[in-house]
Amino acid sequence: MKSILFFILSACFWNVFPTDAPFNSVETAFANGDAQKIVAYSKDKILMSVLGKEGAYSTSQATLILKDFFNKKPVSSFKFIIKGKDTDEGSYAIGDYVSKNETFRIGVNFKKYGESFKIDNISIEKN
Repeated sequence: MKSILFFILSACFWNVFPTDAPFNSVETAFANGDAQKIVAYSKDKILMSVLGKEGAYSTSQATLILKDFFNKKPVSSFKFIIKGKDTDEGSYAIGDYVSKNETFRIGVNFKKYGESFKIDNISIEKN
């Protein structure tokens, strides 16, 4: 009986408190060059700026663009160096993506939709 009550209360509190921005999961996906996993944390459309080319893309288009970037610039390392505080509007993170002897600055903005954070836009610039 106690375990059932605990389960019910846990489920109630799970929905009451908002989740945090998925910094660690997105960081791991960039470190692994996993375009599909990155895009899985976005809404239907994602704003992207990759090396000066900007646009609003569907998830399938965004996946192809990120895959192309990862194929041309294979990851050596990736780490978020700045993580913004979660607010009611959203959050952000800025990281360094290293590929061989090149470094790129990656910015990820999260927007809050209901109780969860989704990637709203990604920017990739040569550092």
